[in-house]
Amino acid sequence: MTKEDQPDRDGWGARAMRYGRVSTTMAGLGARLFGERYLGIRIERADHARQLMEALGNLKGPLMKIGQILSTIPEALPPEYARELQQLQSNAPPMGWLFVKRRMKTELGADWQARFQEFGQEAAAAASLGQVHKAVLPDGRSVACKLQYPDMQSAIQADLTQLRLIFSIYEHYDKSISTRHIHEELAERLYEELDYEREARHTRLYANMLGQEPGVHVPEVIPELSTQRLLTSTWLEGRKILDYKEVAAEDKNQIALNMFRAWYVPLYYYGIIHGDPHLGNYSVREDLSINLLDFGCVRIFPARFVGGVIDLYHALMHDNRDLAVHAYETWGFTGLSSEQIDTLNIWARFLYGPIMEDRVRPIGHADGAVYGRDTAQAVHAKLREISKQSGGVKVPREFVFMDRAALGLGSVFIHLNAEVNWFRVFNEMIENFSAVEMDQRQRSALQQVGLEAGK
Repeated sequence: MTKEDQPDRDGWGARAMRYGRVSTTMAGLGARLFGERYLGIRIERADHARQLMEALGNLKGPLMKIGQILSTIPEALPPEYARELQQLQSNAPPMGWLFVKRRMKTELGADWQARFQEFGQEAAAAASLGQVHKAVLPDGRSVACKLQYPDMQSAIQADLTQLRLIFSIYEHYDKSISTRHIHEELAERLYEELDYEREARHTRLYANMLGQEPGVHVPEVIPELSTQRLLTSTWLEGRKILDYKEVAAEDKNQIALNMFRAWYVPLYYYGIIHGDPHLGNYSVREDLSINLLDFGCVRIFPARFVGGVIDLYHALMHDNRDLAVHAYETWGFTGLSSEQIDTLNIWARFLYGPIMEDRVRPIGHADGAVYGRDTAQAVHAKLREISKQSGGVKVPREFVFMDRAALGLGSVFIHLNAEVNWFRVFNEMIENFSAVEMDQRQRSALQQVGLEAGK
């Protein structure tokens, strides 16, 4: 065991340092909100939210990722904070070359450099949990080596503890939303992201599910150069999607369609979704096809949950309130009052709006550069008002990353200004939906890569 590897095994020291840094930020937040709520000391939420965002940005690591996720869940935080957290970027400073060499030796052995023809000393990309180096294999193939930062287990444990404190503060201040299931979902997905062996299986899973999609490409894992904290896969060349904002309209529309199928073919055929539509997790090839990357955050849904997504669509299309209630209950919402149902329907009509009109149209527009902000603010205000009589809404775990994917993709389509008949694309996709057949396809696909249904 190397010195730098030790904190991953017994991270008390690392956790203590992390607790101290995060607690200072959160204690300030708690004091200010307590003062506003109970002492009548008014705070400027927008200014305070900006200060919070800057503090979290300086901390880097998992809490940055949590902040990004929370910013796309309109039920989780007051809108002033969601707006600022939306700006967090995964730009953690990369590990230096000497440190990288020690880590690579830990993962692949003392002769690790002999297994590559070339290995880039500078990180090609640095994110919240790890960094990527471009390398070349002896056979000439270019590969991406994703190396996990040290102490991430300790950092996640510390940050999740503080996240529970954040949620506790907000629920004392604003009882419209119960956040317990949101915390549970974030915790499970973050711990999964530390397991690169699992991510390797996710990558192979997506290669299988999207194997018949000419507009989507998935990297190939190199198993002999991968471990639990090092993932090596083929390098896929492509440009950032924002580079295509000024191309011809038909090209932007094609990119949008490829993105749509990259996310929703796995969902509606297999009940599986890529839960992280971050701009760095895909790129565009010269032929406008999509490279789909980074499979650490993958959510596997039971077929009944996907059936609920389709049921709610039909409920909104035909104004069938009972079917809408059935869909919410299928997802795990319980004890909803009539007013809460009406309010959730406001949000649902926003999300489903683009697929409810049989015409070519943009996905929507961004309110102040944040897709769905105004609608989310109205929904949150209404839920807060009715929570005084009905109690808070308990957001089901599965809902978290479905919401995030829809908003993240919507933001991409808005950046592209893509105009598509989303109604027809969606209806073709769900035309022959069968929960029984989906369950069978999902189990078969998971078994092929050594995963279990519901895991």
